[in-house]
Amino acid sequence: MIGRFAPSPTGPLHFGSLVTAVASYLDARANGGQWLVRMEDVDKPRCVPGADADILRTLERFGLTWDGPVMYQSTRTEAYREALETLRRAGYAYPCSCSRREIGDGIYPGTCRKGPPDPNKPHAWRVRVDDEVIGFDDRLAGHYEQNLATEVGDFVVLRADGCFAYQLAVVVDDAAQGVTDVVRGADLLDSTPRQIWLQRLLGFPQPRYLHVPVVVDAQGEKLSKQTLAPPLDPDRDEEHLRAALRFLGHPDPPPGVEILPWAIVHWDIAC
Repeated sequence: MIGRFAPSPTGPLHFGSLVTAVASYLDARANGGQWLVRMEDVDKPRCVPGADADILRTLERFGLTWDGPVMYQSTRTEAYREALETLRRAGYAYPCSCSRREIGDGIYPGTCRKGPPDPNKPHAWRVRVDDEVIGFDDRLAGHYEQNLATEVGDFVVLRADGCFAYQLAVVVDDAAQGVTDVVRGADLLDSTPRQIWLQRLLGFPQPRYLHVPVVVDAQGEKLSKQTLAPPLDPDRDEEHLRAALRFLGHPDPPPGVEILPWAIVHWDIAC
């Protein structure tokens, strides 16, 4: 078993990030597996200098130690280009010069499937989807499925600004690292059918998925750097760790015991 935690270095870790990190760490360790850390810094304009080092220090502070070197998506451009070329050769990737204003908020209508109307305009690359249902069994949420053609449409894997999209990068990297179990927030549940589609097209194995509940703020919005979630207070590490376990449905470890070793032994996502 190989699990992973893949934060974006856009700022310090907050409580929502800690919950995901703890869940993925405990799931891997409780099953005798490896736990990897990957910096999802493929979207360089959003990354904050020094945030990656701060995240790693915070993980170490909580005792969440990882196996092997940390992978950085910013070093993986050639691997993503090779995957895109594989999709192109198979007839599933095509250039698209449509702007967001032209598409609107609806499902992409396939305007550029036979070639962009203006080949001189900057273009993104999209992946063609078939009219079929992609489903999987999440370890917590149960069965989930989408018809990508009617619910998502052909989706972008390389943006017009030259930045590879999350959907492609995460699939290529999970395969390269041999990840068998993906544990992440439930806000990414609806991304999974797109990733399974890419896995099938690229001949990659499909990991098991476990989407844990996301932490929300007082307004009901996902706790994130965009909603100004506060960083974890180093003077309250034990309190934060216990709170993360409670959020995941676990009782508090007894007083005086080491929290993580206890939690590894008692890990049960269904509790």
